[in-house]
Amino acid sequence: MDFIGIIPARYQSTRFPGKPLAKIKDKPMIQWVYENAAKALPYVCVATDDKRIYEAVKAFGGNVVKTLSTHQSGTDRCAEAAMKIAENHHFDVVVNIQGDEPFVKPEQIELIKSCFEDKTEIATLVKKIDSEEELFNPNRPKVVLDKNDFALYFSRSPIPYFRGEENKNGAKKQVFWGHIGMYAFKADILQKITQLPQGKLEVAESLEQLRWLENGYKIKVAETTFQTIGIDTPEDLEAALQLF
Repeated sequence: MDFIGIIPARYQSTRFPGKPLAKIKDKPMIQWVYENAAKALPYVCVATDDKRIYEAVKAFGGNVVKTLSTHQSGTDRCAEAAMKIAENHHFDVVVNIQGDEPFVKPEQIELIKSCFEDKTEIATLVKKIDSEEELFNPNRPKVVLDKNDFALYFSRSPIPYFRGEENKNGAKKQVFWGHIGMYAFKADILQKITQLPQGKLEVAESLEQLRWLENGYKIKVAETTFQTIGIDTPEDLEAALQLF
C-alpha cells in the first residue's frame, strides 16, 4: 500500500497570522513539520493558498501545490491537493499532517499507517488523558471507542459519563482518551467525505469528524504515547522554543 503525506497550511490565522513561516531556530515551522513527516513517508507535499508559504517551501526544496482560498477545513484542502498530486503520483492513502505541529513524531505517522493493514477507511490517533485539566478542556476533544478500536463518538465534553460517580478526579479513576488530530484516509474516501454536507452533531460540537461518523464511515483508532504540540498563538511559539 502506497502512502503520501499532505500538510495543509494557510497564512491567515485569527490568533497567529503567518504562523507556518514563524521561525523555530533557523527554520520556518512548516519546514520542521515537513522534514519530520518525510522521515516516515516517501512523498510529502504542502498544500497552501498563500504565495509566501508556497515560495518558502520551494526555497527549502519541498513539494508544494497551490490550492483554493475558499476551503473551510484542512481536510478539504488535502482533498484538492490529492487530486492534483494523483496526476503524477500513485498512492492509496493520504496522511493529513497538521502544519502547526513542528514536533510531530515519525513514529506517530508509522502508527497511523499500520491501521491500514485491514479494510480501514479513515484512521486517527488517541492518547490516554492523565490530568483533570486536559479532561475538562473543551479544546481537547475526547473520544470513546468500541471493542475493535473504532471511534464511537468524539466530544469536547468528558466522555463517557460514569453514572454514580463524580467526574471530579475522573482521569485518575477511569481511562479517558484524548484525540490527536492526525488523520489518514483511503484516497477515494477522502474525496467522498469532503462532498458531505454538515450534520447536526458536527455543528453542535464543531468537530468535522462527526460528519463522517453521522454518514456511516468508520474511523480506526490507534494509541500513541506522544503528545503533539500545536502552535496556535505567539505564546505557544515561545513555549515551543523553550521546549526545543
